[in-house]
Amino acid sequence: MFVKVEQDYEAMSQRAARIVAELVRQKPAAVLGLATGSTPVGLYRALIQIARDERLDFSRVTTFNLDEYEGLPAQHPQSYHEFMRENLFDDLGLGPRQTHLLDGMADDLTAECVEYEEKIRRAGGIDLQVLGIGADGHIAFCEPGSSLAGRTSIVSLHPQTIADNARFFDDDERQVPRRALSMGVGSILEARCCLILANGSNKAAAWAQMIEGPVSSRIPASALQLHPWTIAISEPNAAAQLTMLPYYEHVDRELADQPALPPWIERPDLDPRRRFASWAATASGGLSPVRPDVLH
Repeated sequence: MFVKVEQDYEAMSQRAARIVAELVRQKPAAVLGLATGSTPVGLYRALIQIARDERLDFSRVTTFNLDEYEGLPAQHPQSYHEFMRENLFDDLGLGPRQTHLLDGMADDLTAECVEYEEKIRRAGGIDLQVLGIGADGHIAFCEPGSSLAGRTSIVSLHPQTIADNARFFDDDERQVPRRALSMGVGSILEARCCLILANGSNKAAAWAQMIEGPVSSRIPASALQLHPWTIAISEPNAAAQLTMLPYYEHVDRELADQPALPPWIERPDLDPRRRFASWAATASGGLSPVRPDVLH
């Protein structure tokens, strides 16, 4: 995991946006995994500005969002469909054929989750997954106690998540949906690169446990320690409880010229998980538990 601390929220957002922009330059038909919430808004704002200033073309990009509330139509002002349209899609010119979000109004929610996984597979897998972290350590809507190998599914929201999200519903917790559809931790870990952001002192404990604590379902984000290329960027308040902060800052300086993206973005054969997948398939008589089909 590459741990980076920027001077403030704006600098954090700019650095993250530059990573996403570099991916699109390297791979114009990139597949992006996107997150909602207040933290990535700065990233999206900076990315829109980069696209305008540098004429970065997003016409071949495909996107998949992490989650959506159950029972909210796409046009609802607090749906994640509407959030993405307002904060990114419209300004980048991303049309409906390019963007994919879970349907919280689907007649068969279980089938919706299964089909979403299939859509990601057909797109070739996610190149870069943008993530935020909850104060309780959740990513997407994978709450504490979630399986670290879980797939896209229907989830019950933690009371803390409901309380945290009440600010988007006129500070009325009764309006916040109790369930959602969400990618699982296992789905997230299949992305070729993960980019997770944290802002604010209320995230400090979870951020420190994600980076320095044990891998545990109590802090679902800690599973990112097992990913071969996770970039964790925060501002100082979120980084305040990191015990190894001087070392992370030293590493960031020393590796200033290191590429922001893994080499397997352009050379899929270099992905270490492909080699493990091949070994696992041989060891299990052809049955691979790590789904090499998405590691193109």
